[in-house]
Amino acid sequence: MFELSIPLATYWQALLDTLLMVSVSGAIVLLGGIPMALLLILTAPGGLLASPAVHRVFGAVVNGFRAVPFIVLLVALLPVTRYLVGTSIGVWAAIVPLSISATPFFARIAEVSLREVDRGLVEAAQAMGCRKWHIVRHVYLPEALPGIIGGFTVTLVALISYTAMAGAVGAGGLGDLAIRYGYQRFDNQVSLIVIAILIVLVTLVQWLGDAYVHWLKHR
Repeated sequence: MFELSIPLATYWQALLDTLLMVSVSGAIVLLGGIPMALLLILTAPGGLLASPAVHRVFGAVVNGFRAVPFIVLLVALLPVTRYLVGTSIGVWAAIVPLSISATPFFARIAEVSLREVDRGLVEAAQAMGCRKWHIVRHVYLPEALPGIIGGFTVTLVALISYTAMAGAVGAGGLGDLAIRYGYQRFDNQVSLIVIAILIVLVTLVQWLGDAYVHWLKHR
């Protein structure tokens, strides 16, 4: 008879911790990434708020955060995390570096979708006298929405992998479980079960995201 080396409740709690980290940081990424993407698009040469200097500086900041590997950023942000949440370990402590790391990543993906919006639609809205905010709200965002949702799905998958890495510094979740029991205690059963759970979780997120994108394109 198959027996678990650690209680099932331990896996369940680790899964809930991972889902909490991904959901909260994902919400922050969505709320922060879209405005960042809009700023990159609108301040670009030829944009509604064209400002090459602002575009270059902001783009450099976004690229700078994207260039830093998550595990390095996780360690570098420990003082900031400790200041914001009062601790550098645990689920809520992990949300800080997760959000800071993934927001620029998502912003660049959303920027690509916004850039692919038909320029003719924007010019037509301008010709009709639409205000810039109305063009953003009624042209840019609706037209780019399927691509933005697809990019957000990719970002959520990346966040799941980031939470596993965050387990290396005691963030909790499935990654922490795999490191403490699977690696440090040489329990291969735990490692395999955690891998299986992560595969199922990523597959489910990707399927839901793809289904929503398909619905948006055919509504």
